[in-house]
Amino acid sequence: MSDSFGGSAGASRNAQAVGSFAALADQIRAAGLLRRRYGYYWSKLAGLPLAVLVMLAIFVWIGDTWWQLFTAAGFGILFAQVAFLGHDAAHRQIFASGRANDWASLIIGDLFIGMSYGWWRHKHARHHANPNKEGADPDIELPFIAVTPERARTGRTALTRWAMSHQGAFFFPILMLEGISLHASSVRRVLSRQPVERRWWEIVLLTIRLGGFATIVFVVLSPLTAFVFLAVELAVFGVYLGSSFAPNHKGMPLVPSHVKLDFLRRQTEMSRNVRGSRLLDVAMGGLNYQIEHHLFPSMARPHLRRASVIVRAYCDAHGIRYTSTGLLASYAIVIRYIDRVGLGERDPFDCPLIAQRRAI
Repeated sequence: MSDSFGGSAGASRNAQAVGSFAALADQIRAAGLLRRRYGYYWSKLAGLPLAVLVMLAIFVWIGDTWWQLFTAAGFGILFAQVAFLGHDAAHRQIFASGRANDWASLIIGDLFIGMSYGWWRHKHARHHANPNKEGADPDIELPFIAVTPERARTGRTALTRWAMSHQGAFFFPILMLEGISLHASSVRRVLSRQPVERRWWEIVLLTIRLGGFATIVFVVLSPLTAFVFLAVELAVFGVYLGSSFAPNHKGMPLVPSHVKLDFLRRQTEMSRNVRGSRLLDVAMGGLNYQIEHHLFPSMARPHLRRASVIVRAYCDAHGIRYTSTGLLASYAIVIRYIDRVGLGERDPFDCPLIAQRRAI
């Protein structure tokens, strides 16, 4: 199988692929779906930080009581919503100025979430460039869950075999550690020798967020209550974020490291949308429109629902696979998939793109 298909036939197909995405982009642009939504984002830029301050005031007012565990869950949900806003800024959805988006992401990520913007941007850019591509997408290289057959083949002791064969059952409990992982990875990155733009700004803001929030919690609450409070907040935050990201690509076709795909198919056929109401759009921060987000990452979040209608119709007309499922169905797919990978099944996925290429 050739990577480029070779010769004039390959060049013709590449030209058709480029033209195909350009035609779709023209439809999206003509519908006005690439314009900024300043009012929407300014309301969030003002409202979400205000909500954090209000939550802090409520927390201090309630005082030392186990009822604060409900407040902890509220903080976990609120911080996840703020993280969605930082994600939008990082993708240049808020401002026309790249510098303004960078600073917004830096402040939102480091000061309000406790997550290094520099670390996340480097990781997330690699994911967007090659979603679900082996050896290129960091989001399929998870530390505790095997999502690729290659990962499942490593460390096949009796204990790891048992754990991986049941990893579907562990998936959501493991997400409770995602918040700690994000904080730890962020601190490790900014203190490492790896290049980090605005390193000292990140160190200062992360220190204020992580140290300041923990200090407030331990000043207001007794030590045991404070520890449990932070555990609940981090668990809710991790599960909420992980549950929003998990349906996007897990269980979709994996791309072998040596295979090259055109942009339209690479972004569309490796992604999954989660259909639902506008309430689901808010709850998942627009990540339920993963296909449209990957095709047009700078598209403002409020436009994604309308764009999905255009993109789906275009894909149907051109024979491009467009996957959309319900929320619970998407979780079932993810859990079945990682269980099959953990059991060591050969080819636990069927990539139609690779099958097509083998047939050529």
